[in-house]
Amino acid sequence: MSHLLARFDVAYSTFRLLVDLQVPAQGVTAVFGPSGCGKTTLLRCLAGLARSPSGFIRLGNTVWQDESRRFFLPLSRRPLGYIFQEPRLFPHFTVHSNLAFALKRTPAKDPKLSFDQVVEILDLGSLLNRRPHSLSGGEQQRVAMGRAILTSPRLLLMDEPLSSLDMARKREILPFIQRLDTELHIPIIYVSHSLHEVLQLAKTIVLLQEGRVAGAGSLRDVFSQLGLRNAIGPSQIGAVIDTTVTRYESEFGLTTLQFPGGLLSVPGQDHHSGEPVRVHILSRDVSIVTSPPTFQSSVLNILEATVMEIGTVDPAHPFVDVKLDIGCPLLATITRKSLSTLALHPGQRVFAQIKAVALNQEMLE
Repeated sequence: MSHLLARFDVAYSTFRLLVDLQVPAQGVTAVFGPSGCGKTTLLRCLAGLARSPSGFIRLGNTVWQDESRRFFLPLSRRPLGYIFQEPRLFPHFTVHSNLAFALKRTPAKDPKLSFDQVVEILDLGSLLNRRPHSLSGGEQQRVAMGRAILTSPRLLLMDEPLSSLDMARKREILPFIQRLDTELHIPIIYVSHSLHEVLQLAKTIVLLQEGRVAGAGSLRDVFSQLGLRNAIGPSQIGAVIDTTVTRYESEFGLTTLQFPGGLLSVPGQDHHSGEPVRVHILSRDVSIVTSPPTFQSSVLNILEATVMEIGTVDPAHPFVDVKLDIGCPLLATITRKSLSTLALHPGQRVFAQIKAVALNQEMLE
């Protein structure tokens, strides 16, 4: 598998970005973290807009920057597309002309993506003769995406491209970003402070906190790590599980999802059997019992589990995170008193009661 390797050390008067990354050069890699953590600075370094005195970048076998050898490719020579928060279209051009301009920037020796293919993937056909001022925010951003990918980039950088859009427009444009990944196979580095967007799109995540990498890897692995509560967000910590739809119980309005550890029941959804669905189970929605419940409960999802790891116990904090194995990792946040009462320890067999499951399509509030 091809990878993107990047090392940067950039110091400003009040901030320092210090990162050492290796992520797959395929799919969507999300760079996630709060405002001011260094997400855009990292993207600018990757693009060559900000220069690290000791920087290094290699995409696959191609080096873009190696300051130890005094080698640096400027943005104009890097085969990448950059999509900003604002579309930045040429206002006096039609949509067709904006897109055609991108084709002119592609060196003749480089393979070109088909104009018609890009128009079809982004559903731009009906917009080609219009000018940017007559387009909605979502339509403008789709044109900006088309212009970026028509340069036939080897890497696509997206800097919070949905931040200026309302929720309806976000829902509209997310499927188009997914199509860029699945149909064009261009690796995407996607910067966002919205966990909902990240869970919709990404296969890999880089968590940034105060200019440092707090965690990096697959979504499942990173979200199952203990100790990342502050980096992810106390109200958002929880397991990410990829499931498959197996059946729909019309009598009760419930859909059954299958995953490596068994089955989950969720409120009925408009999904077909066999369709993949990603779910997010917040740690605060998981409780633990040490023996099978002998009473009937309104909780539908009660699964056998093994305690894998117990987080740091802080006397100043009433809660502790516990990592469970249900066939895949699951996090539970319980009180320190419950931890003591249940006498939990690694290797112990328990039962996880899951009170709520959020499907990825529902995450955009």
